[in-house]
Amino acid sequence: MTGIKEHLKALVTLGQGAIQGMKDPSGDEDPIDLVRDWYRTAEECGLFLPEAMTLATSTPDGRPSARLVLLKGIDDRGFRFFTNYESRKSTELEANPRAALTLHWAVLERQVRIEGSVERLSSEESYEYYRTRDRGSRIGAWASKQSRPLPQRSELEAAVASEKARFDGEGDIPLPPFWGGYRVVPTSIEFWQGRANRLHDRWLFERGADDAAWAVGRLYP
Repeated sequence: MTGIKEHLKALVTLGQGAIQGMKDPSGDEDPIDLVRDWYRTAEECGLFLPEAMTLATSTPDGRPSARLVLLKGIDDRGFRFFTNYESRKSTELEANPRAALTLHWAVLERQVRIEGSVERLSSEESYEYYRTRDRGSRIGAWASKQSRPLPQRSELEAAVASEKARFDGEGDIPLPPFWGGYRVVPTSIEFWQGRANRLHDRWLFERGADDAAWAVGRLYP
């Protein structure tokens, strides 16, 4: 019964968006707050992994790469995710600290595209999230040499067993020095709302040079 209710709620939200479209912005909106609203709707509709988002990075010479990560927080400055600082994505972000994010909720016919600069979170912010992970995931963060070649899975399993033994009996597992979070500080946020006949609504918010005011305009679909 719960699944049916969630499905009906999603259909209602879809109908409102696809039929009525996005309300024209007044120019006073904070697009980060609007992302929060859309994300909350996706959660309330019971969508699977509403926090899944594509993270695109590139090397300084322009070679791009993309992968799915999980959105783990929205604050007034931007959008947070966590990873191994020795992974490919981190290596590229350290060399070229700009990134693009895409959130896509197909059932709701909604998409958000975010572009901006990237900054590391403090160790305190990273630990605040890390401590919410289950014990196995925290041990896994210590054991995995993310993005490096792994000749055999047995090597990973052996590393996990070794870390389990090392932390056996300890109530807490410390934050690895090579693991933590990033924040994407947006310079542009685009909202895409599906409409009939592919005549979609697209609104682009761009931050001014003073890093405070947002300008907003409509785009052709």
